[in-house]
Amino acid sequence: MLALALAMGALAAAGPAGASGAKASQFYEDALRRFENKDYPGAIVQLKNVLKADNKNLSAQVLLGKALLENNEVGAAEVALAEALRLGVSRAEVVTPLARAVIAQGKPEEVINGSRFALEGLPKRTQFDLLLLRAGAAGEMADSKVAIKAIEDARALEPLDSASWVAEVPLRIRARQLKEALAAADKAIAMAPTLAEAHFVRGEALHVVPQLNAALGSYDKALQIEPTHVGALVARAGVYMDLNRIEDAGRDIAEIKKAAPRDPRGIYLRALLAERQGRREDSRAALNELTAMLDPIPLGFLRYRPQTQMLGGLAHYSLGQREKAKPYLEGLLRNSPGHAASKVLANIYLSEKNIDRAIETLDLYIRANPGDTQAMMLLASAHMSVGRHSRATAIAQEALKISDQPMVRTALGLSLVGSARFGEAIKELEAAFAKDPKQLQAGYALASLYVQSGQGNNAVRVAEAVDKAHPKNPGVLNLLGAARRLKGDVAGARTAFEAAAAADPGFTTAQVSLARLDMDANNLQAAATRLNAAIAKDDKNIETLLAVAQLAERNRQLADAQRWLSKADEHAGPDNSAPALALVDFHLRNGQAAAAKEAVKRAQNRAPDSVQTLIALGRVSIANGDVTAARGHLTRAATTASFNAPQLTQIAVLQNQAADTKGAAYTLDKALTERPDYVPALSLRASVDTRLGELAQAEQRAKRVIALMPKAGLGHALLGDVALARKQLDAGVQAYRKAHELDKSTDSLMRLFVVQAQRDPAGAMRLAEQWLATRPRDAVVWRALADTQLNAGNMAGARRSYESLVKLQAVNADTLNNLANVMLMQKDPGAQKVAEQALAMAPDAPHVIGTAGWAAFRAGQADRALQLLRDARLRDPSNADTRFFLGSVLASQGRKAEAREELTAALKAPAGFRQRAEAEALLATLR
Repeated sequence: MLALALAMGALAAAGPAGASGAKASQFYEDALRRFENKDYPGAIVQLKNVLKADNKNLSAQVLLGKALLENNEVGAAEVALAEALRLGVSRAEVVTPLARAVIAQGKPEEVINGSRFALEGLPKRTQFDLLLLRAGAAGEMADSKVAIKAIEDARALEPLDSASWVAEVPLRIRARQLKEALAAADKAIAMAPTLAEAHFVRGEALHVVPQLNAALGSYDKALQIEPTHVGALVARAGVYMDLNRIEDAGRDIAEIKKAAPRDPRGIYLRALLAERQGRREDSRAALNELTAMLDPIPLGFLRYRPQTQMLGGLAHYSLGQREKAKPYLEGLLRNSPGHAASKVLANIYLSEKNIDRAIETLDLYIRANPGDTQAMMLLASAHMSVGRHSRATAIAQEALKISDQPMVRTALGLSLVGSARFGEAIKELEAAFAKDPKQLQAGYALASLYVQSGQGNNAVRVAEAVDKAHPKNPGVLNLLGAARRLKGDVAGARTAFEAAAAADPGFTTAQVSLARLDMDANNLQAAATRLNAAIAKDDKNIETLLAVAQLAERNRQLADAQRWLSKADEHAGPDNSAPALALVDFHLRNGQAAAAKEAVKRAQNRAPDSVQTLIALGRVSIANGDVTAARGHLTRAATTASFNAPQLTQIAVLQNQAADTKGAAYTLDKALTERPDYVPALSLRASVDTRLGELAQAEQRAKRVIALMPKAGLGHALLGDVALARKQLDAGVQAYRKAHELDKSTDSLMRLFVVQAQRDPAGAMRLAEQWLATRPRDAVVWRALADTQLNAGNMAGARRSYESLVKLQAVNADTLNNLANVMLMQKDPGAQKVAEQALAMAPDAPHVIGTAGWAAFRAGQADRALQLLRDARLRDPSNADTRFFLGSVLASQGRKAEAREELTAALKAPAGFRQRAEAEALLATLR
């Protein structure tokens, strides 16, 4: 009865929704016509009407973003296009207008580094356009290396397009590579002689040389082709001013006012012209007009607009408004520290008695312009009243040259810890501790470093020495317990923790440490007793709250665990990100990727650059399907982690998950430099070697793993991987069998199963069935068996296996989706129900949406099928199955042209497209 009630509800909703959909379609078609006729405001109104009726209409969302961009509403355009992406539109559909919107807001770094603007997966022409936008963005950031590389990459994609040569010219000018700039301009003109922009950029290069008369010739040519080219008018007027041809300059400035009355360059030129002609009031009026236009713009939008920043600063300075000039000039100098405006800003600082800032500004300027005597005199004046201080590490290093004292080495070691240079820090702290074993600070810091880096033997050695020098110190005893626990000495750890608790009954950390030992031993009641007593004493202690949350999760009281973690985070100080990171771990362990994404923001707020936060960001990005962002976070983490082998190995594991194999190799090499026989890093490096084709090195590492762990199957499994990479299938099977004999694990079985399936699918399936006969709840093996049966065309077997997963409640959207596909192939009318269940679990997954759409069509629901399949196609245009399904539905509706387009696209798919014969036959009927 419940299913019937739900179906009736869906039918009841269909009538009004259908009517609304028809109205939305009319609005969209009108908006599209308006957009094509460049009536952008009208298009925007109609598109908002569409979205009011259907807020998930992807086509309207995309077109709204483009219309807003053309209407210069760049912030709103970004919001609209980002919403389209969130709703599932393929990046290829929106990435270039989104990049333009972001750059126009003064955020070029996002286009270079942001995951939304990665090149992977985009069509060639889109990559070309995006690379040119990226080059311009890098140029605004004064990163000529990145900019030129983007130009070269674009040119490799479209060598016959002049746009890459035009885009290269301003980049070369910024880098003072004027010969290369002129060569690029000449190349652009040779390829596109009637392109005004090509002549304009050549004029810009000649202007800088400077060859003013030649520059005028190029500007003249650009303006002959395009009389309203504002850039050329501005540049030519500037040359005329330099040549004191005031009357000619006046004519161009008048033309600028007609063509672009709100262009800030034109307004500033009007002010200069009026000043030259002695019209002081007119000059002041133009400067006021300019500042009134620029001041409402958020300074963030101007971050990479040096010319606009300079105009705003100089305009305010000329008006005597120094306080208002300062933010413009400071913004300018952040990206152009050698700019001549430095002297203006230094004068402002000196007038405010802000001597330190004046010195800083002038130092940077003189470094770029060492011959400027005016700036040097300003700097000398400023230095009369202030001095400078060295950084802590530099001070310690200088002190060490004078006197090699333990306290100095300790200070140096601690400063190196603060710089995340752990290997160097351990060296200095070991030297300090060797000279004075009674030095508590050095010993405690050294033992803590060894615990954090997983070096149990060294940690115990140092902690025991510190305990001997400082007996009955509760903090030292607790550290000794942690070192022994790391080494695997549980009894010794408990003794140390109990001694710490006895030395100071109020020392909560020792009680929490003992509770964690209880949990390790699965003595949950004892852990609860300790933690309840600790909470009663202090219900805001972070360590205690985290331990209570851990215990609640062990008891599967997930709501309580989350509540305790949130409470710990609420009480954490501004620099303590541990509770937020624990909350991220909790959500990821329990499959809550979206919640983890929200939780990680708390850690970012407290410690945005810490290794732990960067690792968490990487994990969260992977869980949410954003591998590009994950790679960026993990690369930063690997750099920040220095030579901490366990942390680096953890990072490398995640880099592999993010398909950054070379990044993982680099990270693991760092770890093995510090600890050559660290098995987790060594074994993972062997796997990475195999992926990179470095098979001899992989084999050598695998044998080293066997030598270090002869009773484990890990090394043999690695040798199996190497054998497979060498196409030695028999040797691979033999190595995997040996690994499975030693380990008897699901992981070892799956390695053997996968390779067996390549040579003998039936034998592999028998192997899985034998395993499941004694381990019927192994969902991993059930899934592998089901997928293999599906690929082998054994639909009855695949259905049984997928249904076994459902019975185990080891079900996810992909399992249900595959089951629905099997049922569709068996022409089972129940397929739609299963497909809808998969869709409810993964409403944004393109392949799941496509299956639900096909199931709806097979159930006679053409309208719903068309809606779902259009949605799936927008999300993943490269999915041949989706395009075949959509083409089939369109053909059934008599929409032959659209059907042909979809079927043709589907047939371009590589081998393995199962419906190829059906698609070809259907396409033949539509020609």
